[in-house]
Amino acid sequence: MSIRVGASYLEKSKRGRGVLLGGVPGVPPANVCILGGGIVGINAAKIAIGMGADVTIVNLNLNRLRELDDTFNGRVKTLASNTYNIGRAVMSADLVVGGVLLPGKSAPKILTAGMIKTMKPGSVIVDVAIDQGGCIETARPTSHSEPSYEVNGVIHYCVTNMPAAVPNTSTLALTNATFPFVVQLANLGPVNAIKANPSLAEGLNTYQGVLTCFGVAQSQGKTWKAPVELVA
Repeated sequence: MSIRVGASYLEKSKRGRGVLLGGVPGVPPANVCILGGGIVGINAAKIAIGMGADVTIVNLNLNRLRELDDTFNGRVKTLASNTYNIGRAVMSADLVVGGVLLPGKSAPKILTAGMIKTMKPGSVIVDVAIDQGGCIETARPTSHSEPSYEVNGVIHYCVTNMPAAVPNTSTLALTNATFPFVVQLANLGPVNAIKANPSLAEGLNTYQGVLTCFGVAQSQGKTWKAPVELVA
């Protein structure tokens, strides 16, 4: 969705640069910079490549960058995540997708307000990490009814819960992924289900008023206990 939305906001009618993502013969395609090479990043890259864009993925983990280079067979550029590389990449980007997510933690602000001042007028930012605070310094949560705003001429799309725009598809996808766990919880109860399937403990945030997710506790400055300690 981030690429589809970004392509739409690049249109002049939405105050964008008036750039077609894939270009046309004789006219170069748009430059797409994707911050983060996880689930958001790899799927955004697939769509952007499919639409003919020139794609760059920025990620901190070099092993992940090697995997992405193999996965896309050289069809994307990969950059190690640091201030210099991010600044250079977004300066030439028409569309930036923020997909840096740390499970259970607030997203780090890796694209600064200073970097945004160097971006081209009418370029677009889609911060998918906004549900966890956003990885763009100038990002603030928006809604589906008022989805965008401008900072220094750069359009920001920071809608929380983006999949709500396609509820039929997103509900079925979420149900497919979660229903087996729901059945376990219903049949065994939370404590026995966690004992039978330890992976469920990774999704436990609180138990009887106690925080059980380290990332959440750390970002909020609160104490926590490991799930196995509480349900033993």
